[in-house]
Amino acid sequence: MRKAFSVVLALALIVILLFGVEYLPTFGKAENPSNNEVSYRYLEKGVEETGAVNVVAGIILDYRAFDTFGEATVLFTALITVIAVLRRDEDE
Repeated sequence: MRKAFSVVLALALIVILLFGVEYLPTFGKAENPSNNEVSYRYLEKGVEETGAVNVVAGIILDYRAFDTFGEATVLFTALITVIAVLRRDEDE
């Protein structure tokens, strides 16, 4: 039962991700979100708005703080999971 549920869940996630990929913008077009004015804003006013001397540190710690926190949370969760799996094998 557990294996069947895992397979169904994995297939459902694959289908959801494939539908999401369908709505991504075409690579290389000038009107894509990656080619907008945000990067220019970061470079022109980053030092003034964040107070950081290093522009990269200002972007990561001020503008992108929630995203960076999310990435750190995912890495921490993966680390804890690996440690739990390895400790489980030692106990058996």
